Amino acid sequence: MSNKWVYSFSKERTEGNRSMKELLGGKGANLAEMCALGLPVPPGFTVTTEACIDYQKSNQINEDAKSQIITALKEVEKITGKTFGGGENPLLFSVRSGARASMPGMMDTVLNLGLNDETVLSLAKKSGNERFAWDSYRRFIQMYANVVMNFNISILESTLEDLKEARNVHLDTDLTADDFKQLVQVYKQIIANESGQSFPTDPMEQLWKAITAVFGSWMNPRAIKYRELNNIPSDWGTAVNVQAMVFGNMGDDCATGVCFTRDPSTGDKRFFGEYLVNAQGEDVVAGIRTPGPINTSSKNDSNRNEKTLEEYMPKAFAELTDLYQKLEKHYKDMQDIEFTIEGNVLYLLQTRNGKRTAQAALKIAVDLESEKIVTREEALMQLDPEVLNQLLHPRLDPNVKKKVITKGLPASPGAGSGMIVFNSEKAHALNETGHKVILVRQETSPEDIAGMAASKAILTARGGMTSHAAVVARGMGKPCVAGCSSITVDYVKNEMRVDGRTFKEGDWITIEGATGEVIEGEVPTLDAEISAEFATFMSWADEVRRLKVRSNADNPEDAKTSIKFGAQGIGLCRTEHMFFEAERILAVREMIFAEHTEQREKALVKLLPFQRKDFIGIFKEMDGLPVNIRLLDPPLHEFLPHTDEDKKELAEYLDVEVKTVEEIGERLHEFNPMLGHRGCRLGITFPEIYRMQVRAIIEAAIESKKAGVTVIPEIMIPLVAIDSELAILREILEKDIKQIFKDAGEEIKYKLGTMIELPRAAITAAEIAKHADFFSFGTNDLTQTTFGLSRDDAGKFLTDYISKSVVPNDPFVSLDQSGVGFLVDFACKEGRRIKSDISLGICGEHGGEPKSIDFCHRTGLDYVSCSPYRVPIARLAAAQAVIRNK
Repeated sequence: MSNKWVYSFSKERTEGNRSMKELLGGKGANLAEMCALGLPVPPGFTVTTEACIDYQKSNQINEDAKSQIITALKEVEKITGKTFGGGENPLLFSVRSGARASMPGMMDTVLNLGLNDETVLSLAKKSGNERFAWDSYRRFIQMYANVVMNFNISILESTLEDLKEARNVHLDTDLTADDFKQLVQVYKQIIANESGQSFPTDPMEQLWKAITAVFGSWMNPRAIKYRELNNIPSDWGTAVNVQAMVFGNMGDDCATGVCFTRDPSTGDKRFFGEYLVNAQGEDVVAGIRTPGPINTSSKNDSNRNEKTLEEYMPKAFAELTDLYQKLEKHYKDMQDIEFTIEGNVLYLLQTRNGKRTAQAALKIAVDLESEKIVTREEALMQLDPEVLNQLLHPRLDPNVKKKVITKGLPASPGAGSGMIVFNSEKAHALNETGHKVILVRQETSPEDIAGMAASKAILTARGGMTSHAAVVARGMGKPCVAGCSSITVDYVKNEMRVDGRTFKEGDWITIEGATGEVIEGEVPTLDAEISAEFATFMSWADEVRRLKVRSNADNPEDAKTSIKFGAQGIGLCRTEHMFFEAERILAVREMIFAEHTEQREKALVKLLPFQRKDFIGIFKEMDGLPVNIRLLDPPLHEFLPHTDEDKKELAEYLDVEVKTVEEIGERLHEFNPMLGHRGCRLGITFPEIYRMQVRAIIEAAIESKKAGVTVIPEIMIPLVAIDSELAILREILEKDIKQIFKDAGEEIKYKLGTMIELPRAAITAAEIAKHADFFSFGTNDLTQTTFGLSRDDAGKFLTDYISKSVVPNDPFVSLDQSGVGFLVDFACKEGRRIKSDISLGICGEHGGEPKSIDFCHRTGLDYVSCSPYRVPIARLAAAQAVIRNK
């Protein structure tokens, strides 16, 4: 049986549904679903993502797929009563891409496909509108030349501008049928002259080439860049949707528009959108004409005087209102809907879960739950945990005076300052060298994706709230002010002019995306505030999740921030980070240069009060919560001076020659520190270092307890490879702890365990567990030392201990996808086999990565630990893991 490469959709018969996104892409799956609901959707068919993947192998559509396309095409002809390629009632198609993940503007579209010198005459006669027919023809030539023929259409665009100037008009809509007839002939002649190719007149040839062009656009540079930024796999492919055209540019009883069932910037429950009369869909997002508001609540400064769609076409608007409410309830989410009105008849061209800001996403989820549209668990699953990151970033300080230059549309909230840059390549290059930039454009296009990603904010002179700049910026979490019509962008002089003032490339401005303000210079920012919706939503997550979430914090300030974001303790306090302040580092270096134990202990005595004070501060902030403190981990050479000035200062402090400092530094340098003289091995060689640190911890805990603080210290010995290392150090340190308790006349409960960060430690976890109260997996180092083993290879590691000589895994690859995951899972099982109550956690960067958190939940860990600002992300990911794995 041959593969099914093509799926039809229409009110009469639809073959797909919304669950088939992997095969039909998001657009195709939703078109099929809307047809199944009986909604007014023009008929068509979807060529699958599998056909795209197949096409990439040979750069041609296979014969079986071609046959199925022709069959589906004939079905559309039958439903519409139109004929593709001829006849008195010509059928035209839109050919659009549709990946399973939304990629706005990243791939290519062709409208009005099927027009030629004969069908344009039939279209003019059938519609009774000659101007519309020839306008559609010139649009088709322009889009087809760009997408399919890879023609530089700036020449065509300048020809259009020249014609408008010659006719003394400003808009395309002011041109006549004769103007467009002339333009079509000029376009075809320019294409022939410049490319050596004739514009194709056979509609079937047009169709085949358009489909292959969309398949090919999956691998264009801007699509590749977008996938990289949004972690979309390249082997997904895109589907192609071939759909019967309906026309929003046939006259004043026609329109096209985009609408959202809720405000995508704020999340407010208001029907929001823009439209254009006598236009095609691309006109709305291109920013060439300023769109009007669909209703009063959609009005803003740029369209306040425009007539609303509700006023202009009340019947179509009423139907649109009814349909949007049905779609939101059906999909249980805010929808982004594209529509066309032809002869006062409404058609839906697309619906999808709308892109929104993080603030809006949170509010929408909470509101949908309160409106009983979704359950609490469904609401929790609506947010990608990563979007919470956007809520935790700075905003402008309201108490600082600011000089507002001008104001545009508040397209994407947030604040950003940087140097003005006028092109994407420059923005990317400057960002790579550490400069903060703001991309300023007349309007953005898909080619600007890299520059937008590199910028702190985006400012455009044209475009509305649904323009390319607005939609992409919101998806990226970038501040954006769009449609700022008061500014003039001069790409030749690299300057921006507004109200008689000129701002050149390199000048600093600030963008306030929530208000639309453009501000002169750099404005200070304040930390983000936690909203009521945030608190409500996170409380839901906390009710559901099993995994506890701790943070990685090395000082009282980080501990305080961690509590603010809901951390349930500290999973990693890196004590070496406490050593680098100026008054401490000299004592550390004195300890390193000591020639015998007595000298080393003398230097360590200087460090003891610093460490004790830090731990008291941390215990106070984490009152009642566990604090896992890792003893000194790095090799000693990392504390040595690198500059000549610092070497000289140390030599004077130690009363030795600079040469001596350099010689000892060279002697201590570790070429392979992971397996060298560091971590527990350093502690065994120089136990006085760990003894000082443990004294500081225990004394701080006792002092804190006397002050009324509930302390739960966990002492972590790093880089253990064999059980005897932990056994030796535990014996030494517990002897000291007992003496401290005796001297203080006070005891506290504590745990003493280890970090599992070497493959051998994971494999011998059963032996190590005999001496450990807890395991904390250091997945960053464990990833490096696993050398990129797959899960299968890691299993073989047990028997043959042979590692593969391949590039190490990305430290942030999900644990489920790597041999690291196998080692963690194996060590957990072995540890609990020996000691059922052993505590298990992760403190590497995987602790804040949602897919890895899901793995940690399934593996049965007790907690994950991550940076303070990722704590909310981990809390939500842990809740979603429970829901997903029921």
